[in-house]
Amino acid sequence: MGFLNRKDLGLLAIRLGTGGVLVAHGTQKLFGWFGGGGIDGTAQGMEAMGFRPARPSAVAAGLGEAGGGALLALGAATPAAGAAAAGAMAGAVAVHSRAGFFAMQGGYEYPAYLGFVAAGLGLSGPGRYSLDHVTRHRLDQPVTLVLAFAASAAAAAVVVGRRERALAEQKETE
Repeated sequence: MGFLNRKDLGLLAIRLGTGGVLVAHGTQKLFGWFGGGGIDGTAQGMEAMGFRPARPSAVAAGLGEAGGGALLALGAATPAAGAAAAGAMAGAVAVHSRAGFFAMQGGYEYPAYLGFVAAGLGLSGPGRYSLDHVTRHRLDQPVTLVLAFAASAAAAAVVVGRRERALAEQKETE
């Protein structure tokens, strides 16, 4: 294969595929592209799913998916990108968890998979064919990894916890 490194090509393929899917999902939420609801439609959906406040939740989910996905695809700030996308997917997993695992029954299989791949890329690094490599990994440092994943986990815990409390309160008033 000469000058091409198979591992780095594999990471590039995974980054482009996963990042592209995340960008598509995020732009549905942010701009209404690809049949999505845009911010207003997504905010209405977020409200119905128990995310409060709904509009900031819609923006955060869209940015986590689209921004995290774009950065993953480019291999830029990969730890932060992976953490952001994984955090956004944690919210999606929470929504689908009551339906079980498999996507065919409305379960969390698909968002969990996207979240785990994003987290894996954030942890492993982007490989040689990336902007992080070109910039000598200035934004792909161990401290970035620890801070990004800690912040993402904390934010996801707060958002999912707030959603669970809102759903419990709603159930009590019914």
